[in-house]
Amino acid sequence: MATLDLDRTNAFVLHKHHLTEDSRADDLLQIVRDIGGLHATLSTTPYLSLFLRSINFKMEDLDNVLYTRRLLGKVRYARKTVYILPKERVTTAYSAMKALLLARFEVYIQHLGLTQGEYEELIQAVLDIVKGCGKTTKEIKTKLKRDLNVSAIVNLMCDQDLLIRGKPKTGWKSNLHTYYPFNEYFPDLDLSEIKELNAKEQMVHQYLSSYGPVTITDISWWTGFPKGEVKRILGVLKNDLISLEISGISGAHMMLSSDNESLNSVEVSKKPRVHLLPALDPYLMGFKDRQRFLDDAHSAWIYDRTGNATNAILADGRIHGVWDWVDQKEPEIKFHLFENTGTDTKKIITSKAIQMGHFIFDKEPQIKECGSMIPLSQRTMGGFMSPLKDC
Repeated sequence: MATLDLDRTNAFVLHKHHLTEDSRADDLLQIVRDIGGLHATLSTTPYLSLFLRSINFKMEDLDNVLYTRRLLGKVRYARKTVYILPKERVTTAYSAMKALLLARFEVYIQHLGLTQGEYEELIQAVLDIVKGCGKTTKEIKTKLKRDLNVSAIVNLMCDQDLLIRGKPKTGWKSNLHTYYPFNEYFPDLDLSEIKELNAKEQMVHQYLSSYGPVTITDISWWTGFPKGEVKRILGVLKNDLISLEISGISGAHMMLSSDNESLNSVEVSKKPRVHLLPALDPYLMGFKDRQRFLDDAHSAWIYDRTGNATNAILADGRIHGVWDWVDQKEPEIKFHLFENTGTDTKKIITSKAIQMGHFIFDKEPQIKECGSMIPLSQRTMGGFMSPLKDC
C-alpha cells in the first residue's frame, strides 16, 4: 500500500477545490461540479466560497447562473442539508436522499398537527398559489388565510421536490426564499430516471472525485449513509479505487485511480497559501477525520457539537485560527489565531481579510485581532455563525 506525504495530499485537495492560485477558474458551473456542490444552509456561504475560488467573482454572477439561467438548483443533498448543485445532478440528489427524507416525513407531519389528507390538501393549495410565479412564505400564508407553520410546510414540499427555493427578495444575506413549483422551474427534469442505488453510487463516486483521498468514515459522514451502505457501494466501485495511507494520519484511505497521476504531479507551494474560508465551506465540511488540516486541540474552536464548521483561517493546508465579519456602520473583519504564525503569515492574513471585507461590504473594513475566543463547544446552538461575537 502506497504512503502519501500529508503536504502533497493537502495541496492536491486544495487544487481540486480551486483553492490554489493556479486552479482558480472563471467557470462557476465547473467549480460547483468539481467541489461536489456548494453548501447553502447559510445564504452567504455560497457567495464567499465562490469568491475564494473564482476569478473576478461578483455576487450577481451566482444569481445569474442559479436563479436567472437556472443551471444550478438549491435542493437537499449530503446529510439532508441544503446544497446548490448543477441542474444535471438534481435528479441524483433526489433519488439518493428520498428514502432518508421520507423516514422523517410522517413524524414531522404529525408534529405539525396534520393528517396525511390535510397535508395533501395543503400541497394542492400551495401549488395553486405559486403557479406561474414565485411566492414567499409570508405571501403564501396570506393567500392560504390559515394559521399554519407555512415555513415548515414549504420545506417539506421542497424535500419532496414539489417546490424549489428561488431567489430571496431581500438580497444575498437572506434565507427568506421565494418558492416555485419544481416542475415549472425545471420542466425538463425527470426525477424518476435514476434508481436509488445508482444515485447513491454516483453520489459516492462524485465525493471521491472531489475530496479523495478519504476514509470510509469520511464518506459516511459526508453522505449521511450508514457505513454498511458505504461499504456496499465501495464494493461496486472497487475497480475504480486505489488504497493508500497518509503519513501522520491514522486510518486507511482511498481515492479514484484516475486521480493518481494528478496527485503525483501536484506541486507543493513554497509560498504561504492563506484562505479565509466561510462557515460551512465545502472544504471544511468534507471530512469527518480532520487530522489532515486541524489539530485535535483546536477542534472545539472550529466545529460545534453537531459538526457545523465556523469561519476558518487556512494557511498552508492547516487551520490556524478563526475569522468573523461584523456588518455595522463601520464594517469590521475580526480574526483570532491559535498560536503565533509569524509576521509574514499574519501580514497575508490581514491582506486577505481586507480583500474579503471589500467583497462583503463593498468598502475597506476595519481589521481587529482578538486575543481569545470562547470555544464553540461552550456556546449555544448557532454560535458557529458568529464565532468572535464577544471579542
